[in-house]
Amino acid sequence: MTPSINAEKTASMLRVQETQCPYCSVQCKMTVSEVAGSITGERRAKYIVEGVPNKASQGRLCVKGMNAHQHALSKERLLHPLIRRDGELVISSWSEVIEFISERFSHLQESYGADTLGVYGGGSLTNETAYLLGKFARIGLGTKYIDYNGRFCMSAAASAGSKVFGMDRGLTFRLSDIPLARCIVLAGTNIAECQPTLLPYFNEAKENGAFIIVIDPRKTATVGIADLHLQIKPGMDALLADIMMKLIIDAGDVDHHFIGDRTHGFEQLQQELAEMDLEQAAAKCGIELEQIRQAALAYGQADTAMVMTARGVEQQTDGHMAVRHFLNLVLATGNIGKPGCGYGAITGQGNGQGGREHGQKADQLPGYRSIENEQDRAYVASVWGVDPASLPGKGVSAYEMMELVHDQKIRGLFVMGSNPVVSNPNVRLVEEGLRKLDFLVVADMFLSDTARMADVVLPVTAYLENEGTLTNLEGRVLLREQGIPAPGEALHDWDILCRIAAEMGKVSYFQFQSAEEIFNELREASRGGVADYYGITYERLRHEKGIYWPCPSMETTGEGLIFAERFAHADGRASFTAEASPGWNEVSREFPLILTNGRVLPHYLTGVQTHRSPTLEARELENFVELHPTTAARHRIRDGEWVEVQSVYGSFTVRSRVKEHIREDTLFVPMHWGGIQNVNRATRPELDPYCRMPGFKTAAVTIRPLRLV
Repeated sequence: MTPSINAEKTASMLRVQETQCPYCSVQCKMTVSEVAGSITGERRAKYIVEGVPNKASQGRLCVKGMNAHQHALSKERLLHPLIRRDGELVISSWSEVIEFISERFSHLQESYGADTLGVYGGGSLTNETAYLLGKFARIGLGTKYIDYNGRFCMSAAASAGSKVFGMDRGLTFRLSDIPLARCIVLAGTNIAECQPTLLPYFNEAKENGAFIIVIDPRKTATVGIADLHLQIKPGMDALLADIMMKLIIDAGDVDHHFIGDRTHGFEQLQQELAEMDLEQAAAKCGIELEQIRQAALAYGQADTAMVMTARGVEQQTDGHMAVRHFLNLVLATGNIGKPGCGYGAITGQGNGQGGREHGQKADQLPGYRSIENEQDRAYVASVWGVDPASLPGKGVSAYEMMELVHDQKIRGLFVMGSNPVVSNPNVRLVEEGLRKLDFLVVADMFLSDTARMADVVLPVTAYLENEGTLTNLEGRVLLREQGIPAPGEALHDWDILCRIAAEMGKVSYFQFQSAEEIFNELREASRGGVADYYGITYERLRHEKGIYWPCPSMETTGEGLIFAERFAHADGRASFTAEASPGWNEVSREFPLILTNGRVLPHYLTGVQTHRSPTLEARELENFVELHPTTAARHRIRDGEWVEVQSVYGSFTVRSRVKEHIREDTLFVPMHWGGIQNVNRATRPELDPYCRMPGFKTAAVTIRPLRLV
């Protein structure tokens, strides 16, 4: 996966920078080397990227990481602030745009109240920026409306982990524990394409004798390492977990000692499952019962076992409950808190873990504290030097903010590190809402789909140019150093927030001169919280190359394998989930197919960065819909032709790819394109009642070819 360096022998090295990938949650370390000339005699600079040995990816890189520098060095980078005049975005100065933002925000709040402003963040921001964005919303602007695109990524697993374990952390184990597992369940996760540098861990587990089960409606690249593929009907994940749970109970493979000592609620779960008709339930899942039995026995009888979920399970309107039902399997077998065991939510975004810990969620304060808890409010207020009563209350989730924008209850919106016009469900409503805004400010590296609609666009630094910490999927905090100067007039995210806050009269709360200064305040604000970073410093990170949280003191090394002795609830016990989840099945004669979406290897999120990488763009130039040959024949669709996919919410247009490895009742479309190719033009806006996750993975649709004759 890592390129070789042959050019060193024929070219002189100008600069070698150690950094880390800006994309997925593995956060692979790398060097980016600028080389003068080349073996062909060209004068323009060349770049060589190599993986750096580390405790996560062990020096591996995937194709995205090897080419990430291409977007950072792209000619399409925004280099100056832009302001809209006469309908066009034109170059302005920082002093003008900061003053203009302050005036417009102040005017809107004077006219409509403090909560007329909304702040929309992102899961790829550094911990420092995520922390400061929450403080900016609540103190700089005084609004309760802040949320972020991570709501669409990890919210189901995060809320489920908090409910069951008392703590949300992506992995309860270390990545190095994976080869020790004798059974691994991968539910709704395509690691081979989404986190490919982790695949060797699973290959090693397989070499050690592990039985790997993949649950997915498609035969993805990850199925290639599976011993058993359960090709589930989308929307039935919680039911599948219940079937496996009942089979494990019936086989006598539960750990009664663990259940009695460390959990509660198992009896209620047994009662709930007692009358389950297994054949009927398996039929609803679209899987043969004997296949499910094989999976249940393999997991239940393994000496060490793991369950991992990702967006396939979580991005559903019962995603929270689906994860909790999979966690029943973990608790019933006692497969947690020891090497080779545990639960993992495979984070999607680069800082999906840290980004949700320190205050850019609607209900959250730093350290994973609750904004509705009086003690939590009082503590954070003391760190910030404000009256607890002055802190706004709980806001709403990301998509609900878009609904408030559409209803003009939010009239001004500040977007940082996100592209909501592509990533939200029910895109028509989002587009209409953003057009209604009195004032839209977007901070980004490129003129994204959302930035094109803005009144002010602010250029920000890329991963090669800024400094800060990020927390990978296993809860390990890493430091990414600045390597090169910012291009043009681009500023760091945190610097922009400080400048706006100062212009709005809040300078005393935002007197930061570096990312490290912000991190030191974050450490104090998180102290004693669930996500305690207090014992982590930049100096330690430089020396130790990553530290797990919780890390409450300078003397502790952080916890990688958690829940060895107790869970994070006050009584130290974890909770089983007995409530049934009905799943989803809303197809009809008019809309007979199930639309699901996901990722492909070359691209990331809405493609704002990866579409600016020529190497990555060449691998997937346009979006597509994957459908089974039988489905294609039924709808008279030829491979490679343009088709329209439509739901009750809208439609989009992409090319067809006819593949046998998908269910006949299911269509798969990647999520990385905007415009008419945006799958979210047809996704449904219903939200999970617990975590407010939209149902991206299940929408009833129809499909038709687009032909002139």
